Amino acid sequence: MKKLLIYLKDYKKETVLAPLFKLLEASFELFVPLVMAAIIDTGIAHGDKGYILRMCFVLIALGLIGLVCSITAQYFAARAAVGFAARMKHALFAHIQSLSFTEMDTIGTSTLITRMTSDANQVQNGVNMVLRLFLRSPFIVFGAMVMAFTIDVKAALIFVVTIPLLSLVVFGIMMLTMPLYKKVQGGLDRVLGITRENLTGVRVLRAFNKEESEIGRFEESNNALTALQKHVGKLSALMNPITYIIINGGIIALVWAGAWQVENGAITQGEVVALVNYMSQILVELIKLANLIITITKAIACGNRIQGVFEMRSSLTDGMTSEAGEDSAWHIQEQEKRNPNGAADAAKEPAQDGNAWEAGGASPRIVFDHVCLTYKNAGAESLTDIDFTALSGQTIGIIGGTGSGKSSLVNLIPRFYDATKGRVLVDGRDVREYPLEELRGKIGVVLQKAVLFAGSIRENLQWGKEDATEEEMYRALEIAQAREFVEEREGGLDAPVSQGGKNLSGGQRQRLTIARALVRRPSVLILDDSASALDLATDAKLRKAIREMEDGPVVFIVSQRASSIRHADQIIVMEDGQMAGLGTHEELLEGCPAYQEIYYSQFEKPMAKEA
Repeated sequence: MKKLLIYLKDYKKETVLAPLFKLLEASFELFVPLVMAAIIDTGIAHGDKGYILRMCFVLIALGLIGLVCSITAQYFAARAAVGFAARMKHALFAHIQSLSFTEMDTIGTSTLITRMTSDANQVQNGVNMVLRLFLRSPFIVFGAMVMAFTIDVKAALIFVVTIPLLSLVVFGIMMLTMPLYKKVQGGLDRVLGITRENLTGVRVLRAFNKEESEIGRFEESNNALTALQKHVGKLSALMNPITYIIINGGIIALVWAGAWQVENGAITQGEVVALVNYMSQILVELIKLANLIITITKAIACGNRIQGVFEMRSSLTDGMTSEAGEDSAWHIQEQEKRNPNGAADAAKEPAQDGNAWEAGGASPRIVFDHVCLTYKNAGAESLTDIDFTALSGQTIGIIGGTGSGKSSLVNLIPRFYDATKGRVLVDGRDVREYPLEELRGKIGVVLQKAVLFAGSIRENLQWGKEDATEEEMYRALEIAQAREFVEEREGGLDAPVSQGGKNLSGGQRQRLTIARALVRRPSVLILDDSASALDLATDAKLRKAIREMEDGPVVFIVSQRASSIRHADQIIVMEDGQMAGLGTHEELLEGCPAYQEIYYSQFEKPMAKEA
């Protein structure tokens, strides 16, 4: 939590002025019991109405000055708290964007949403309350005790006993509730996760008639959260009655001792009233302090959760950083383990590939060099010993059963994940040696789930290239077989797209995401099962248009359809994370049982010739 306070550095003036004006307000408040004592002992005792009237004006003046100080303090506190939260949210969002898929998978989307919203708001509220009350309440408590000593030392000793007892209760309950509030926020994460799943998957829920079971699952998590909140609330609720008992006991003792003092002529009636007022002020301020501590406890728990996200470091290191050199050294060591006699050649290999590419011709553009991938916390490898080369202009088909590792393979090219063994080379350089922006600038990716953003078709295409001209957009739409339906829509490129593209069909969404990738004219195009919603004729036209592109990119087509990849220059057959076959359609159909099984499950197997 302490590290988050760096976002207050631009609000130093506000963080000083807010407590300062609150202390000024508190100072004026401490004078009120003395004025009341003077009214009783001088004005009322002697029947001096003029004196009473003058003292009433003094009370009104103290109240007005205190009000101005309070409003000023509130303004500065709110300004600092809102500015702090805004900067923290900006930094948190930027940090989340820097995390790799591995960290995003680990922490979870619902948790990150809670950190950005509920947790951030709790921290903002905590900062606001601290600036307003954290100094004011203790100042009033100890100020009232000091003022009591100036009236009568013996009576003031009651304050010396009462205040430590109150502090013990307040801080004891705080220590009990602080870890519990952290658990409450964790329960909120779970409820939010279930809510998010149900809202995003509402169509699936209704299709499978699972509304009742999901309502039950939500109620179970929500009831657990409610029970925990009630438990924490009961502990926190103990604070008010216990503090009231202690304070009222102190007031009884004060009145009893004050009565004897008045009887003996040691103090006046007005001074007894002043002492009772000071005790009442202490009561009010300690209740405020108790509520403040609850707020601070929540804010600290939420701040620590936010700080936990900030402390997460991406497992991907940008090629411009020093870690890139360390990674390269590690790759060379791996090469030495596999080929002790050719370590020098292995180290030079990326440069040789790069020179070949610069020279032009059919040169290696993508190289998988004995690549393995193990996801974080996974028990086994998801990819094992993937080794192939894709030349410039080639189309590489990737086919295999569900869970065979097709998407995992192509995700290594733009470094959504890093290979745990081996190397992936793009244009002769290890992907880990590229700055991420440069690497991903070469690659157009169309993921399995077609995601569009609220706005217009033009704005979505500009995600691929911000300064794309209309000609470039229409060219990309034409290749993606989307131009016709875009021109038919009212507004054309400026036609609205709802959140997630819900106002478009599945096939239209897929074609727009393909156009978005093509508008940047990438060197490498990855189509990860991105034509599954297209009919066979449109799919064939799309592949033909991509093949006929000028300066054609290396195209990776991940598909479950054998028809989509049968004309590829190379076909990789995946099975249980390994390459079960590599070759052309004809070669695989002759010698790869895994490919034969997939192909003949979709096409009729030719009858054997009679002898």
